Parts: sequence; C-alpha cells; structure tokens
Amino acid sequence: MNVTEAIRSRRSIRRYLPEQVPDEVVMRLLEAACWAPSAHNRQPWRFAVITAAVVKEQLARAMGARLRADLERDDAPSQAIERDVSRSFARITGAPVLVLACLTLSDMDTYADAKRARAEWVMAAQSVAMAVQNLLLATQAEGLGACWMCAPLFCPETVRAVLDLPEDWEPQALITLGYPAEPPKDKGREPLTSRVIFYR
Repeated sequence: MNVTEAIRSRRSIRRYLPEQVPDEVVMRLLEAACWAPSAHNRQPWRFAVITAAVVKEQLARAMGARLRADLERDDAPSQAIERDVSRSFARITGAPVLVLACLTLSDMDTYADAKRARAEWVMAAQSVAMAVQNLLLATQAEGLGACWMCAPLFCPETVRAVLDLPEDWEPQALITLGYPAEPPKDKGREPLTSRVIFYR
C-alpha cells in the first residue's frame, strides 16, 4: 500500500477483534510515528502503550467519571450522560492496544514573554499531531484499525494520575487500535474548492 492509498483508505475503527497485536507490530507503528517532522527537530512526543486490561479499565472509569461530572455541570439529560459514559468505557476497554500520545516541553525553547511561549507550545502540539498521523497511516498499512480520541485533552490531570506519568508529559490524544471487527464507514470529504484559496 503506497502512502496515497493509506491516506485515502484510512477510516476510524471503533470496534476490534479480541486478538492481541504483537509487540513488534506496535513498535513498528511507534517507529513510524517518530519519523514525523517536529519543531526544531526536538521530537516532543512521548507515548504510553497500554495493553493490560486492568489499567484500561482504571483509565476508562476515571475518564468516565470526569466526563459524567462535566456533562452534569452542563445540565445534560441523564440518559445522554449514561450513553456517552458507557460508549467511552466500551471504546477504551474494548481495544487491544491503547496508545496515549503526550507532549513535553522539556527540550523546547523557552521564552520570557507569554506570546512566544504559547507559540512554542503550539509547535509542540502540532509536532505530536503529525506523529499521531504517521501512527494512524502506519496502522492502516499494517492492516490494523485505529481511532483517534481527543478525550485526554478534557481531563489531562486524571489521565496523568491514573498512569502515573512523568510530570512534564501532557496528554494529547488516546489512540485505540487493533484488528478491525467492523467494516470501515465511508465518510466523504467536502469539495476541495470549498477549503482552498489560491493566490496566483
């Protein structure tokens, strides 16, 4: 599969077969992730790989509790809250592998002013996002399925506490992956002309 085929055929997969993904395959995916471009070539990405069922359940329950609290503050209907929390729990615990993508500023430049400091953080976040895209495309090329979940952005301290992450690791995304148990859903794209401006 060439890169264009991987890009065009990749879809989010949310249900997986119980079959485990070999460690060497996971390492190949992470190696691909780490070849992404990054700001100043500082490679600010960090990854936590979770395959233990007990840890997945602990993480899912803690994140679900935070989700429930947030939705209750929003006065969401109780039925909708339970549906969302249940769906989140099933997605996290039902994946053979979870990859938590984090960023660290430990090797990034530091600035005294808030404007440049914010730009440096954004560059680190963009770098991590590019690494995640590499991971998703490598997953597709391996014949696996994956789904990018942004939920850790809403409860980074919860995720950090459950996993006892290093203090400088900032959770950015949770990628579920495994062998697909469902066919991919074909989701189209808006016309390119509606998203591009040319200055000629």
